[in-house]
Amino acid sequence: MKRIIIICEGETEQEFCKDVLLPYFISKNIQIQAPLIKKSKGGIVKWNVLKKEIETYLKNEPEVFVTLLIDFYGIKNKHKFPHWNEITKIQNKQNQLTKLEAEMQKDIDNSVNQRFIPYIQLHEFEGLLFCNKNIFDRNFERNEFKDYNYLIETIDNFPNPEDINDGKNTAPSKRLERIIEGYNKIVFGSMIAEEIGLKTIREKATRFNIWINNLEDITN
Repeated sequence: MKRIIIICEGETEQEFCKDVLLPYFISKNIQIQAPLIKKSKGGIVKWNVLKKEIETYLKNEPEVFVTLLIDFYGIKNKHKFPHWNEITKIQNKQNQLTKLEAEMQKDIDNSVNQRFIPYIQLHEFEGLLFCNKNIFDRNFERNEFKDYNYLIETIDNFPNPEDINDGKNTAPSKRLERIIEGYNKIVFGSMIAEEIGLKTIREKATRFNIWINNLEDITN
């Protein structure tokens, strides 16, 4: 059985991997592990720290593949990701991510980087939860919504939920806090994603779907 280590930024991403990705990939004869970033036990760290963790996994286990589930939202200049200044000058967010992922892969030791599958989630992981209004309707009572109209507005305005922006008050997690009373990102995030289902998320979220395709391809 092939094995993939998905280094997760936080517990929300980790629970998503365990509850949604692991059962799917087991059916593909691929085992998933989802550790948090070690030095921070969750949260973005400097690239040299993350790079060392990636290379350690790859060098210690010659058959394992390594990928990431981290948000572009949290990466700043201080984290010193490769070619960061150049990347931030690119206007289009999708092109920024494509360039960043390519530079990350090139910066990993050449002897192992063919087993590194770089992936950065555009904006926040929680954007993927805005795929299907009916899931919210089935899982929450009307009195649990603080602002139901804002849910409808968000879903209508973003056919691809990955495009939900990274504003201080309009990032996906901030929208969910405004929409749902007592929103807890770790508990609710994985629950909503599991209810939506991987198939629907892949249909709506283009970059995410490409990432899943790349992970599936390790068996070829």
